[in-house]
Amino acid sequence: VTKDLGIGTLDALSKAASAWAKAGNPAPLLFTEERLEQATDVFPIELLDIRECHKVLHGEDVVQGLEIDTKNLRLEIEHELRGKLIHLRQSYLLTQGKSKAVADLMIQSLSTFLVLFRASLRLFEDVVPQKKIEALEKLSTHLEFEVSAFQTVQSLKDGTKKAKDVEIEELFNTYLKTVECVIDAV
Repeated sequence: VTKDLGIGTLDALSKAASAWAKAGNPAPLLFTEERLEQATDVFPIELLDIRECHKVLHGEDVVQGLEIDTKNLRLEIEHELRGKLIHLRQSYLLTQGKSKAVADLMIQSLSTFLVLFRASLRLFEDVVPQKKIEALEKLSTHLEFEVSAFQTVQSLKDGTKKAKDVEIEELFNTYLKTVECVIDAV
């Protein structure tokens, strides 16, 4: 959050941002204070997460005092989940059902769905766990779905399970049904 985001400020931040991205991090989100306050109704998922898990590097904490309008939270979650589900199905078509490619698809989409499931939990509870897998488990106390499918994909991602040891088609089917279940609840 800066006072302005003109080309001079962007140029001044570019070297540090580039090093940050090369270290495997996403590029920083940049706002002016005014634009940040204006964004609370359209980015409730992101700003609630930022408010809970941010670190002030310099200056005052402008995030903690933000009044985040959550009336659009459900709508943003539904929009994001539906869009990601459409993309997941499109991507599945391109795998031609090949187990390795399907496993990779689930691994690549896992983090995004877990973030959205964590956000979905906010519709049921005011305080949500920071860890995405814990939030998934907590969400399953409100909805009926197979937590184990996402735990298995996490194991594939961590390398504690191998794709050859998992029935990938069945796993993907359960993965899809879980996403649909959460969408229906949202």
